[in-house]
Amino acid sequence: MTELAKTFDPAAIEAKWYAHWEGTGQFRPDRPNAEPWTIVNPPPNVTGSLHIGHALDNTLQDILVRHARLKGKDALWVVGTDHAGIATQMVVERQMNAAGEKRTDFTREAFIDRVWQWKAESGGEITSQLRRLGCSMDWENERFTMDPGFSKAVLKVFVELHRQGLLYRDKRLVNWDPGLGTAISDLEVETREVKGSFWRLRYPLADGSGHIEVATTRPETMLADMAVAVHPDDARYTALIGKQVRLPITGRLIPIVADEHADPELGSGAVKITPGHDFNDFEVGKRAGIAARDMLNMLDAKARIVQTADGLIPDAFLGLSTAEARKAVVARLKDEGILIPHVDKDGEEHDAEPRTIQTPYGDRSGVVIEPWLTDQWYVDAATLAKGPVEAVRDGRIQIVPKTWEKTFFNWMENIQPWCVSRQLWWGHQIPAWFDAEGNAYVAETEEEAQAQAGAGVALTRDPDVLDTWFSSALWPFATMGWPDEADHPHPSAASPLPPSPDGRGKGPAAAGGGKGEGDAQAEWQRRYPNDVLISGFDILFFWDARMMMQGMHFLKDVPFRTLYLHGLVRAADGAKMSKSKGNVVNPQGLIDQYGADALRFFMAAMESQGRDIKMDEKRVEGYRNFATKLWNASRFCQSNGIGASSTPEPPAATLAVNKWIVAETVQTIQAVDLALADYRFDGAADAIYQFVWSRFCDWYLELIKPVLQGEGVEGADETRAVAGWVLDQILVLLHPFMPFITEELWHAMGAREYDLIVAKWPMADARALDPAAAGEIEWLIRLVSEVRAARTELNVPPGARLPVHVRDASAATEARLSAQAAVIARLARIDRAEGAAPEGGALQIVVDEATFVLPLGDVIDLAAERARLTKAIAAAEKERDALAGRLGNPSFVERAKPEAVEKAKADHADKAAEAERLAAALGRLG
Repeated sequence: MTELAKTFDPAAIEAKWYAHWEGTGQFRPDRPNAEPWTIVNPPPNVTGSLHIGHALDNTLQDILVRHARLKGKDALWVVGTDHAGIATQMVVERQMNAAGEKRTDFTREAFIDRVWQWKAESGGEITSQLRRLGCSMDWENERFTMDPGFSKAVLKVFVELHRQGLLYRDKRLVNWDPGLGTAISDLEVETREVKGSFWRLRYPLADGSGHIEVATTRPETMLADMAVAVHPDDARYTALIGKQVRLPITGRLIPIVADEHADPELGSGAVKITPGHDFNDFEVGKRAGIAARDMLNMLDAKARIVQTADGLIPDAFLGLSTAEARKAVVARLKDEGILIPHVDKDGEEHDAEPRTIQTPYGDRSGVVIEPWLTDQWYVDAATLAKGPVEAVRDGRIQIVPKTWEKTFFNWMENIQPWCVSRQLWWGHQIPAWFDAEGNAYVAETEEEAQAQAGAGVALTRDPDVLDTWFSSALWPFATMGWPDEADHPHPSAASPLPPSPDGRGKGPAAAGGGKGEGDAQAEWQRRYPNDVLISGFDILFFWDARMMMQGMHFLKDVPFRTLYLHGLVRAADGAKMSKSKGNVVNPQGLIDQYGADALRFFMAAMESQGRDIKMDEKRVEGYRNFATKLWNASRFCQSNGIGASSTPEPPAATLAVNKWIVAETVQTIQAVDLALADYRFDGAADAIYQFVWSRFCDWYLELIKPVLQGEGVEGADETRAVAGWVLDQILVLLHPFMPFITEELWHAMGAREYDLIVAKWPMADARALDPAAAGEIEWLIRLVSEVRAARTELNVPPGARLPVHVRDASAATEARLSAQAAVIARLARIDRAEGAAPEGGALQIVVDEATFVLPLGDVIDLAAERARLTKAIAAAEKERDALAGRLGNPSFVERAKPEAVEKAKADHADKAAEAERLAAALGRLG
């Protein structure tokens, strides 16, 4: 037994134990004959650092993997990072710019070498932060989405999808970032509210018979208008459908088409259609018979005006930015009498009506995103989505919480083609080569492409790279060697593991690929499907669904059996965290202040399915206090000769208090097992917390003091054995949530043959339940609690010992009073008195059938105490009634902020309870 320090210091134990676990290979699967259990970590960007969302996501994963390891499973947590094409290229380019260099000063190969150099020097920040959080990941087999083996899988998938007709090149609109010069995904688009304008224009009919009115927030795009749409049922325009409009400035003749996209209730009911620069207009254009190749494009890659294919844009507009072109177009339209002025409420005319416009920005570049018509590579997502939809419907994939299924089905059943190409240098270069006529040859190698094209045909490789979501969609299987059929040795050797308590530790998986002797399965064949995926709901479609698509298509099975979607961690006021708001919480700072265990427990305790988490530093501090309480309880055990248990089974118990705590332990194990099986992290954390804080620390350790200290109660040896066993069970149950303090206490309580991380999860043996003992101790706790509460309410001095007279006690209660006399005397500070209670004021408590009378005349001033209580009751009732009046006022309830209404309700409940409690105390005086 190692004597614990007086003060619990998280920093002193965290680095020590993490280095020990990792250094002895305890995160690697070491049970080749056990049931495999696998989870993959959503690969963070190699440029990233740990934010509070990562802390939540990884804490939940670590709870599950540590629990699986303790359950004896061959648990593997796959770890790695994503090459993060855009983010990484930006980081390296900024670094180069600071040194007076530009990417374009280098060849592609030289620039990529610089990126690899940056990764080697600076790309591991987040992995060190995950270690600080306590994540028990398989670091010996850390993956990277640009590693050779992973890249091989990416190329194979691209080529196979193309061969099967599920991946193709097409001209469509994309989210184009002019600052970065690349297409980006919806996830990388940030919508902001911008003060803008709404212009109304008269488009003249080509036959000179009149005009049609349209409205727009982007008048510059009229330079590439190709139609005007009206609703087919809008009687105002029925006669105009099929006619043409002569477009101002360009003179282009464009048709008036019927399309339900036009809303008769919005503006004039007629909508200008620019299919090359608006996603809705693109679909209208296709329905009107305009092929994508014929749609006009008026912007270059930097979002400057270029000539359209018909050559009708005047030279004065060419080369302008969109902002400059907007001013020039509005001025020309105004001069030509095309602009319809807006008349405000004061009768004054303006060029446009002020509007707040939802405007897309690149989350990294900070520039306005343009819908841009360009040639890109696309995946037929609609076909690949069919398998995942069926798998969720028939239960092969369980989405938790189930409420997300509706959202999943809605998106998957209306899915659009997936643009997978990006105009970058860093990433998986697309395995396609073009000849002089633009024909594409897709192959895993240039030699294979050349063979397809024929000898002597000059080929040029596509310079684009793949979207990082394309490669990360292969994460559940490509991280484990797919498509190879035979296992390869792991990247590094490993030191032997100590044997686990049940003899399962046979050496690390690094030595044999995680398989038994003579087992020829590849690692991916053994571990696919994964057991569970933990993910934020915000990447359900960008990553989770795409893993389902790729996994089910290539491996013919689901990638994971359960998908657990957690919420966001929000600021204390419920607002979304953002750097611009200044409300971002740094998890590293919380770990520095309170320890990783406290932060982890906070995350678990607050993770309630379907709800976001409000950040509350006071709660984190509270869980640091919880760890301190457990530390102090362990020190108490040490000082009273209680040490490590010698058996996983509960020791034999004869004392009611020991039978009770064994039963309480078993019930807690049951509660935690059920909660974790249902992914109720909050329920599991609460069950452990309540048991440790209330049942074990506050009651059991107090109840056994008379036994341990020889105060006329026998059974000290039995009690030490039981207490040691219970503490061991606590440490194992709590380990997935608070790994550092539990491992430290595990070893401090006595010599161990193995570390806690590879101990055995306790069994919930219902045979340990003893209703009679439980009834006796619960009665004892109620009696002591009632006496303590009453003494406090009536201002009885803490050190005063009171006589107690018992009336109407049954034989069972008398037996309990006799058996627990020493404990009652110690904890309630009362002594049994014979005979009837004397006349005068007395405290009266009823527990079950018995009344306990405690005379107070010699201890407190009864008249003064009655007066104090009466005054306090009146004050509490006054505040209660005032709050009730406020809550009964419809004006307050309807107009006040929701948090103000909730606070008023909580305050009202508190005051009502206080008034009742004080009234009960006054009544007890008799």
